[in-house]
Order: sequence, then structure tokens, then C-alpha cells
Amino acid sequence: MSEHHGHGHSHGHGHGHGRWARVRDVLGAHSHDSADRVDDALRTSSLGLRTVGWSFGVLALTAALQLVVVAVTGSVALLGDTIHNIADALTAVPLAVAFLLGRRPATSRYTYGLGRSEDLAGVIVVLVVAASAALAGYQAIHRLLHPQPITHLWAVALAGLVGFVGNEVVARLRIRVGRRIGSAALVADGIHARTDGFTSLAVVLGAAGVALGLPLADPVIGLLISVMILFVAKDAARDVLHRLMDAVDPHSVALATRTAADVPGVLGSGRLRMRWIGHRLHAELAVAVRPDESVENAHRIAHRVEHALVHAVPRLASATVHVEPASRAAEAHDELAHHGHDRGTHHGS
Repeated sequence: MSEHHGHGHSHGHGHGHGRWARVRDVLGAHSHDSADRVDDALRTSSLGLRTVGWSFGVLALTAALQLVVVAVTGSVALLGDTIHNIADALTAVPLAVAFLLGRRPATSRYTYGLGRSEDLAGVIVVLVVAASAALAGYQAIHRLLHPQPITHLWAVALAGLVGFVGNEVVARLRIRVGRRIGSAALVADGIHARTDGFTSLAVVLGAAGVALGLPLADPVIGLLISVMILFVAKDAARDVLHRLMDAVDPHSVALATRTAADVPGVLGSGRLRMRWIGHRLHAELAVAVRPDESVENAHRIAHRVEHALVHAVPRLASATVHVEPASRAAEAHDELAHHGHDRGTHHGS
């Protein structure tokens, strides 16, 4: 006897996990019908779109103010910071497109919808960051080889402070919302913006160095900014790669396994798999029940397992539960363990 059960509930949260979860609980975000699942997906995508829009506006204004100062002063360190802020603002475009695509319903071709477009947006973000590092580095090296005087150092320092404030505002917004809706691309972009803020402070140091009689301080700081940007690109690339390879938090897997095993009627659980699609988690697992369990009772058990999972695991949108007799589950487990032992013996010989 076996049965598949998979109503995708829209509970991308765990009870008691943070202030936002408690607010949603108070507002009654515990409905299980398909209309509410669609509404929840639209709400998270809409929140992501608003976040991207505000980020673009703040960074575009910051970069515009800095660009005016670059034209007046000729600071290559500030130019590097401005280039990066422009690139960071432009990363809002692929993120916005990804959130819009993620709102589209599933089709016969894209049966899981287009949520994975967020992962592609993350790749574009990494490429843009790397390109901005290369351009800023080129400008810094060129200025080291061909020094030029810098004027209005007070304006350069002030523009650096403006860059720090603008990036920190955007970083806080992106990281907070990204974690709330489970968007790895948005969180990565927020961390990227926070690092940009510290590179903006480096511009202030460069201006101070020039004021103290060290004219090469400006291009040297510009080169250091390029290196820092590369480190940001490396970290962002790692996070995006993990998402592309369907990596999930092992704690979420352990929590799902424990939760399924604690459901009344479940004698054991196994073959649990989880993956991200956009900013929502999806799970598949098998649970063992008594061999003489009726189909109707097995269906109820599967429903209880699914219900427990989407309430316990943060950002889990759906769970497909396969029910099988305990004897078959034990045999499958023993067979898997036997094959694993054989492979281990073969590799050790």
C-alpha cells in the first residue's frame, strides 16, 4: 500500500520564528486553500519588487551625487566607488525581472513555475559585481601610472560619506526583506551593498591621505576598493552556487525529519529531499505506517505530516508525502545500508 499526498500549503514560516512570523499569526495567515497560496506568493514577490525599487532609487541618487563630485575633483577612488554604486543600482533590473517572473503561475512546460529565475538573477548580479571591480581596478592602475592632482578634498570626503549612508540604508532593507521572504539573491545583494558602504568610507581615507601630502593615496585606495569588490563577488558567487546546486540548511532537513517522525501514526521517515524554487522551499519524503493501515487512514496521516511540516519548517511551501508499509520501508532502508556498505568496502580496498 502506498499513497502520495502533496497539498502545497503556503506556510513559508515556522511558529515563533521572529516578529514578522508573530504578526502573520495574529493576522491569521494560516489558511490552507490554493487561493491563499497564490496570494502569499504574490505578497512576497510584491514585497521583493518594492524593495528592489526603493534600492534602485536610493543607489541611483547616491551615484548621481558622487558622479558630480568626481567630475569636479577627479578623484579616482571616488570614481571607483561611484562605478560600483551604479553597478549595484543596475542589479535591481534582473532582480525585478526575476520577481515578476516568479509571480507567474505554473504551466504544462514549467510545472514548478518560474521561481528559479531568482537564481539566474543572482548569477547576473555576481557578473555585474565582478565587472565593476575590473573597471574600478583599471581606473586605479591608470591613475597610478599617470598621476593627476585632486581638488576639493572636502567634497570627496563628503561624497564618500554619502556613499556609505546610501549603501547602508539599502543593505539593511535588502537583507531584512530577503531573509523575510527567503530570497538568496536579495540577501546576497544586501550584503554586497553593505560592503560597498565600507568601500565608500575608504574614499574618505584616500582624501585624508592626499590632504596629508600623499598624492598616491587616492589611486591606492581605489585599487584596494577593487580588491574588496572582488571579495564581495566571491562570497556572492558561493551563495548563488549553493542555491543553483539545490543546497539547503541541514538544520531544516533535520527539523523536517524530526517533525515527520513525531506525527501520530508514523513509525518512521526517510528519503527526505528539499530544494529551493525561488524563495520558497519544497520537500519530498516517505513515511512508514502500519502494514494493515487502511488507505483512508494513510491519507489522513500523510495530510497530518504535511500540515506539521509546513508549520514547523521556515519558508516551506509544500511537501509531497509518500506513505508505505513499515516492512517495506525497513527493507528499503536495509537494502540502502547494504549497498552503502558494499561501496565503502570497495573504496577501501
